[in-house]
Amino acid sequence: MKGGSKVIVEPHRHEGVFVAKGKEDALVTKNMVPGEAVYNEKRIAVQNEDGTKVEYRVWNPFRSKLAAAILGGVDNIWIKPGAKVLYLGAASGTTVSHVSDVVGPNGVVYAVEFSHRSGRDLVNMAKKRTNVIPIIEDARHPAKYRMLVGMVDVIFSDVAQPDQARILALNASYFLKAGGHFVISIKANCIDSTVPAEAVFQSEVKKLQQEQFKPFEQVTLEPFERDHACVVGGYRMPKKQKAAA
Repeated sequence: MKGGSKVIVEPHRHEGVFVAKGKEDALVTKNMVPGEAVYNEKRIAVQNEDGTKVEYRVWNPFRSKLAAAILGGVDNIWIKPGAKVLYLGAASGTTVSHVSDVVGPNGVVYAVEFSHRSGRDLVNMAKKRTNVIPIIEDARHPAKYRMLVGMVDVIFSDVAQPDQARILALNASYFLKAGGHFVISIKANCIDSTVPAEAVFQSEVKKLQQEQFKPFEQVTLEPFERDHACVVGGYRMPKKQKAAA
């Protein structure tokens, strides 16, 4: 065995997410493409009792809103092994690659990104990851990609647009199953920079409630992102669940 401190990898309470415990704890996901990094992230190989090796990739919360939300203590991300996820605002695919690790070979990530420059990286990443379907389109026009996307369990949205609640609602009406879930990252100053962040988050939550979304929780993404919040909830929730709550 090589020198250096021994790292132990333990499951996080979110299924498909892990914690590497060493000198410093790190959030990690099991690499679906062992030997490959996506954005120069650190990789950790752990040897099992039977001698097989498993490789994990460090998930940096300063580069990923979803990792920041997990470290911020979000109760449930609804993205788990086997899940079908629609990811709006995929950029070059940093977080998408970790979502791909989490949902694994039986899950799928439909990754929508409008910018062709970011889209190139996304498409290249997807070549090695069979569960990622890159879609270079504007998330404002889901009708354009409706033939590519099936019904999904979860929509994750990180579009940083003033009308992002409407964009989420539009995509949900096409692709999100009733009783499905949403995770949205809200950047206050891209919606309204003239009022306090907290007021922006409140008004966005109201907009979501008007679109058949039921927000369950809101976490701040501090200290990883300034004036960002992550809101998580359900969509077209069945009536009896509400009564039981």
